[in-house]
Amino acid sequence: MAPLTGHPPAERGGWWHEYVCPAHGVELEHIGFETGEFPAGGVPCVHGCRVDSPAVRGAWTVLAHHWWARRIRLLSYEGGGGELLTAYARLYLELTKTGEHEQAQGWMQRGRLFHQALTDAVWGVPVAHAILNLAAAEAASAELVETLPMLDDMFAGARRARDAMVAQGKFSSNYTAWFNALGTTAGQAAAAVRGEAWDGAGEWLTGEFGQFAHLEIATGEDGWEWEASTYYHGFVLRAYLLSLRGIDPASVPDRLEAMIAALAGIATDGGILPALHDGPYLRVPLALEWLEIAALARQFTSAVDLSSVAQRAQAEVGPEYDGLERKLIGWFAGPPRAGARSPRPITGSYAVVRVGGIHAILDHGPHGGSHGHHDKLALYLYGATTPWQPDPGQVPYGHAEWRRHYQSVAAHPTIRIDGLEPAEATGVLTQNGTSVTAEVEGWYEGVRATRQLIPGDGYLVDIIRVTADREREIVLQFRPDVELTVEVEPDGVRTTWGGAETLYAFHVGHGSADTAGEERSDSVPVPVTRPGPGPADDPQRVRTWVDWTVVGTSATFRSVYATAPIDFEKVIGDV
Repeated sequence: MAPLTGHPPAERGGWWHEYVCPAHGVELEHIGFETGEFPAGGVPCVHGCRVDSPAVRGAWTVLAHHWWARRIRLLSYEGGGGELLTAYARLYLELTKTGEHEQAQGWMQRGRLFHQALTDAVWGVPVAHAILNLAAAEAASAELVETLPMLDDMFAGARRARDAMVAQGKFSSNYTAWFNALGTTAGQAAAAVRGEAWDGAGEWLTGEFGQFAHLEIATGEDGWEWEASTYYHGFVLRAYLLSLRGIDPASVPDRLEAMIAALAGIATDGGILPALHDGPYLRVPLALEWLEIAALARQFTSAVDLSSVAQRAQAEVGPEYDGLERKLIGWFAGPPRAGARSPRPITGSYAVVRVGGIHAILDHGPHGGSHGHHDKLALYLYGATTPWQPDPGQVPYGHAEWRRHYQSVAAHPTIRIDGLEPAEATGVLTQNGTSVTAEVEGWYEGVRATRQLIPGDGYLVDIIRVTADREREIVLQFRPDVELTVEVEPDGVRTTWGGAETLYAFHVGHGSADTAGEERSDSVPVPVTRPGPGPADDPQRVRTWVDWTVVGTSATFRSVYATAPIDFEKVIGDV
C-alpha cells in the first residue's frame, strides 16, 4: 500500500447525500480525498459541471473523512497508522469541543464530527477497529493512549444516541444498529488500549437494547430488514457483522443467518443485487461494502453462498479495489455455522421466480417507511448479468426532485392509475404450485389489481388483471435499462430486450367495454414509447419507456418472456 502523503480534512463534515450535481442528479466525482483539501474550482460531475457550495463542501468533507478512516484501517493490519490515529484523535477533540454540530438539519439526530450522529458512528467503527488492531497486535506504544479521549467520547456519543432512539420509540431504526456497533467497537478498542478485558457484551450485544434485541425487532422471520431495501438491509447487516468480532457465531440469533440468506435469495446467478427501494443503483463505495459483508458472512455461515455477489462487486470496484476484505480473517471466535439454508423464493416482501435464464422479482410487501417506493406489483427482470428491467434505485437524497421521481410510481414497472401516485399499501401473496399471485387493494381508491407469474418450460408468463369502480386510465409500464425494440403486430406486441443476454417477449391485452356494452377503441391497450430517464446512477441516461394504456373499468395484460425465440402466440393463447 502506497504511503499516505496528505492529511484528513481539518473541518467537520456535513451530510454526504448533498454530494450531488444540482443540474444532473448524479453523485459528484470522488476526487481529492487523500489531500484533505477541497478541490479548487469545485468538484466535477460526469456531465461537465464543477460544483462548489457550502452543502457540497460539507458532503465532500464527510467522504474524505471516511476515505481516511478506511485507509488507516488498512494500515493497521500491517502494524501502521499509529501516528495518524493519534493525530486524528487530537483533531477530533478540537473539532468537537463545541459539542453537537450546530449546522445539522432539524430532522437529524445531531452528530459531533458530522451533521448526523449516524455518520459519526459509520466513521467511528473503522477508526475504532484500527486502534483495536494495533492494540491487539501489541504494535501500539504509549501513543495509542492519546486516542482514549476520542474513544471515550465516541462511546458516550453512541450510548446517548441509542438512548435517544429508544426514547423516541425508534429502536428498530437502522441508526440503532450502528450506534450499537460504535458502542461495541469503541468500547473494545478503549479496553484494549487500557490493557483491560472488554465487559460490554451485556450492554451492546445481549442487553435489552443491544444488537441481538435489535436484530429480532428490525427484521422479519424471512430475514428482511423491515424497510425491505437492499441497501439498508446490507447497511444494518454490515453493522451487525462488524459488532461481532471475537464472538462465536453459534451464540448469535438465527435471524442473522436469515438476513444473509435474504440477500442470496434476490441475487442473480451473476451476482447482481437488485437495488430494491431506496439505495444506490451502482456505487463503488457500496460495492466495497458488499465485499466486506460477503467476506464476514462467509466466516459466519457456510450454509449461504454470496461468492457471486462478491465477484460482481469486485468487478464494479475496478481500479479502486484495495483488498480490505481479505484482511478480515479470523473475525469470529468460532467456526462458521454449518448446515444447508436454501434462499427463500417467497418472502414477506418479494417473490423471486427463476426460469429459463430469467430472474424475476415481484414486489408485493410492506411499503418500507421513508425508504419505500411506490412500486407495488412491480416486476423486475434480470438475466444473470443483464438488468433488463431493474429496480432503478435512488439518487443521493440531497436532490429532492430526482429523489421524488425515483420514489414515484412512474419510475417503476408496475400499474399506474389516472397518472396519480398511489397510497402506501401492502399486497397479499398466494402460491399455487409453482405460480405466484400478488393482489393489492387500497392503493388507488376503488381499484383492485393482481399480478400472476407462471413459470413454464423455459419461459415466464405474466398476467395482470385490474378492476375499477368507475372508468379509469389504466397504464402498464415497462421501464428497461437496455436497448428495447417494440413491434406492434395484428395479434399483439413483440419486444426484444438487449444486453449481454437477450430477452424476447410477446404481449397482448384488452380492456372493458363501456357502460352501454359497446366496445370502444380506447379499451384496446396501445403501447406508446417515449424517452425516459434510466436508473438512478445517472438520471441523464435516456431509455425507451413504454406505457401500455387502456381507458375503462377493467384491463387485462398478458406477457410471455423467454431468453430464446419460442412459439409465443401458442403459449399466450393457452393462458
